[in-house]
Amino acid sequence: MVNGPEINIKKIQDQIIDDFSALSDWMERYEYLIELGRSLTPFDPSHKVPDYLIEGCQSKVWLYPEFKDGIITFSADSDALITRGIVALLVKVFSGRTPDEITGAEIYFIDRIGLQQNLSPTRSNGLLAMMKQMRLYALAYKSKQEHK
Repeated sequence: MVNGPEINIKKIQDQIIDDFSALSDWMERYEYLIELGRSLTPFDPSHKVPDYLIEGCQSKVWLYPEFKDGIITFSADSDALITRGIVALLVKVFSGRTPDEITGAEIYFIDRIGLQQNLSPTRSNGLLAMMKQMRLYALAYKSKQEHK
């Protein structure tokens, strides 16, 4: 899934906020997260290796970056339904972006939809670990670009 340049990270976050605000309670929001997880692009089983496993998540979460033509595309998977939905949200926001867009983005949708407050402490830590890993990949690719 590559987002066009006209659909920036802010617009995607605003759409996520709109989607979540249409749901009346957290049971519906958890169901929506599970649906999002199910809609993730199938993950290549060959990427389910320790190199792509995110440290700091209670569940297993794999995040695979591809860097082509200055754009990072992420694919992800998890062995837990809600966690898979959370990583699907992050893939939606960060995939198809340049390293600068990812490292420079202000991520506000998590607070606005109340996600972090409605997660267990271990899932909340996992969410932060997923975002940190995506930004680390962006920094690494940015550094690689600058040293070409």
